[in-house]
This record gives sequence, structure tokens and C-alpha cells, in this order.
Amino acid sequence: MTFDYPGPIEWQDHFNRWVQLKAEQEAVGLDEKVDEIRRVLDAMLADVIALPEDDTLAAAEPDDLQGIRSLRPSGRRRIWDEIPMDEYRNRLEGALLGRCAGCTLGSPVELFPIEKMERWAGHIGDPFPPVGYWSAVERPHDLKYKVSPRGAFTSVQMDGVPTDDDIIYTLLGLLVLEDYGPDFTIEDVGRAWVDYLPYAHTAEEVALKNLHRGIPAAEAGSIDNPYTQYIGGDIRSDPWAYAAPGFPEKAAELAYRDAYLTHRRNGIYAEMYFSAVISTAFVVDDAVDALRIGLEEIPQDCRLAQEVRWGLETASEIHDFRDANAAVSERYAGMHRVHAINNAVLTIWGLTIGGRDFTKVIGQTVAMSYDNDCTAATAGSIAGAILGRDGVPEHWWAGFNNKVHSYLNGHAVFAIDDLVDRFIEQANRVVGDNGV
Repeated sequence: MTFDYPGPIEWQDHFNRWVQLKAEQEAVGLDEKVDEIRRVLDAMLADVIALPEDDTLAAAEPDDLQGIRSLRPSGRRRIWDEIPMDEYRNRLEGALLGRCAGCTLGSPVELFPIEKMERWAGHIGDPFPPVGYWSAVERPHDLKYKVSPRGAFTSVQMDGVPTDDDIIYTLLGLLVLEDYGPDFTIEDVGRAWVDYLPYAHTAEEVALKNLHRGIPAAEAGSIDNPYTQYIGGDIRSDPWAYAAPGFPEKAAELAYRDAYLTHRRNGIYAEMYFSAVISTAFVVDDAVDALRIGLEEIPQDCRLAQEVRWGLETASEIHDFRDANAAVSERYAGMHRVHAINNAVLTIWGLTIGGRDFTKVIGQTVAMSYDNDCTAATAGSIAGAILGRDGVPEHWWAGFNNKVHSYLNGHAVFAIDDLVDRFIEQANRVVGDNGV
């Protein structure tokens, strides 16, 4: 499969510099000319948006849950008929700590190229790929998401899980379940976002702004949103899996209702897929098993499924972070660095390279670059669910001090042990609503 992107149109910055120069020179008629160009560009953009899509591909990638389910392969929809509570708690603790660890390691070097990470590691004397949190970060006093200083992501200054959107959406999903129950609707998700989420990025930012404009939740993700296949759904996978352990079909269903607020097609499937994978990770002892079972909950011929299968088929050829970065850069040349598909493949390879070594899983995944706090958070969640709490080395969570910092409205700090208890309560509700 190839992704054939037209070359980027790179004139905008150059154009704006000329406009600024002509403004400084008090050029006559400049405002009128700029307005004319804007009208032409708006019309051309509308033409691009209106271009017909490939009918065959569109038929293989529906947006409705019934259509998605009709195109799934046969599968194991539910694995645990009842929740073995001691095992579930242990694996849930591992998954939650693993997600927080992967995110916290990747966040200060998010989107850094490999060479930049290597130079930074050499400058501060840290090993690369990392085997623990960075001992120092660039711009340590700058705030991440207006709450946590970047220095709080280091082993020296850490006091709790620093705030990051890859953790925020796990917390927000829990609040949705608590406020509206397992039968929450897309509209309920929209209400929770308006209540709790002060700001967002890419597809999430578009949907949140649309909600505040009064656009219904079912439409908020489809209006003026070119980010509908980016990674934002993927990073919101965890709460639905934590609340539906060993029940991949239900985890994917919950994920669908969340994802539809902001995403379409492969952006939705990415959240459904990783929710199913994480749900399965509570049951299996090998990440590859979970990664394969997750495919049973999305359309078998969608682009994401095809690329996940390619990632699994070629995993034996990907030996480290350099191989992973090179392969993704070649296959997905031109694809944005925060797209769902390329980062899904990197997540898979982080797990296959690391195996049952948690440190290697998140260290290699971060070292691959791209959206590496997102990929490491998801890989860490999957690995943690498989390995359990004891499989996540203590140096990855000792600095968390049983708290997670948050920028959600009215929820500045969460206690980790309380989060575990609250997810267990939701899992009992989800399973209880489904026949046990």
C-alpha cells in the first residue's frame, strides 16, 4: 500500500513576509489585494473539500457502529465471562502506571527527531534509548498545559505524574463513565467535554470549539475538521478498556461513542482498536496476541487494519528504534507526524521489540520519534496490563507519589490508588450491565 500525497504548498510564509514588507512601505491597494486572495483561497479550499472520495474505500470504512461491526472479521468478542478481581487489579495497576510512565518519559521530547534526542542525551549524560526518566529537559521552567513545569518530567524534580493530554483523556473518560454510566451517549461525551475540558488540540480542539458554538455533539467532529484521522482518538483508548477488561467488543463500543465526537473513519478505528487491544491485554501474556485480537473489532479492509497487519508481519525485521523510524518514514512519507496510522505501527513495534521488558518497551518507543509521548503511553499501558504492577520497575513510578496532576476543570489532582478503585467500580458496572 502507498499513501500518495501531493507535495505541500509552501508559499504561505513567503507570501506573508511580502505582505508585511509592502505594509511597511505603505503600498497602495494592499488590503484590497489581500482580501481578494483570501476569497480565492477560500473558494479553492471549498473545491478541495468537495472533491469526491473513492467509493470502494469509503464502503470499506463506514462511520456508524453497525456498519463497522458488519465488516469485522470473526473474533473473540468477550474473553473473561467474570472478572478475576485480584488479577484484574494487579493488571490494572500495571496498565495505569505503564501509561503514565510512557507518557511522562516521552512528553519532554515529544516529536523530537532521533538525532535531537541523541544529542540531548549526550549533553546531559543520559543513556539513549532512555532507561529511566530524563535527568534534565530543555526549558525546565516552561509550563506544559499551563500546569506542570517541564522540569517536573525529570527524575530529579518529579512529584506526581505531570500533566499531559495523553493522561487527561484517561481521566476524562473515567468522569464520563461516572457521570453518565456505561450507556453514555455521544451527546453525554460532548457535555462532559464542555464541563471539564478547558482546551484541546487538532481534532479535539475543533470539536470542542464546535460544541461551544452550539453544534450538536454528533456533528462536532465533522465540521471544518481536517484532523479526523489523527492520533487523538488513539490516545483516548484506555479508560474504555480499563472499564471493560477481557471484553474487547464492549471496550471498542465504548471507544466508538467517545471517538465519534471528534474523529471519522480510521481515526475512530484507532481508538476502537487500541481499546480492544488493551482490554485483551488484561487476559493474555503476549502483546502480539492482544494486537492480533484487537483487529477483530475494526473493519478488516480499512486502511488502519491493513497497516496494523503490515506492522505485525514485518515486526521480525524491525530490531530497534532506528529500523522502526526508517521503515515508517519510508512507507508513510508525507503523512503527518501525529497521524493515527503511522504512530499505530510504531506502537506495535515498540511492543514487539521490547517484549516483556517494560523499560525496553517504552524506551525504544520514545526513541522512535514521531508522536512519541502518545505511542509510549499506549505501549506502556498494554505492556503494563500484561506484566502487572510488579512488571513495571519501581523507578518508573516511585516519583509519582500516588498522584496525577490535571488541567480538567475542578479536578487539579487525582490519587492513583483512588483511580484504580474507581475504574474497578466502573468495570463492575459495565460487566454487570452485560449479563454477569
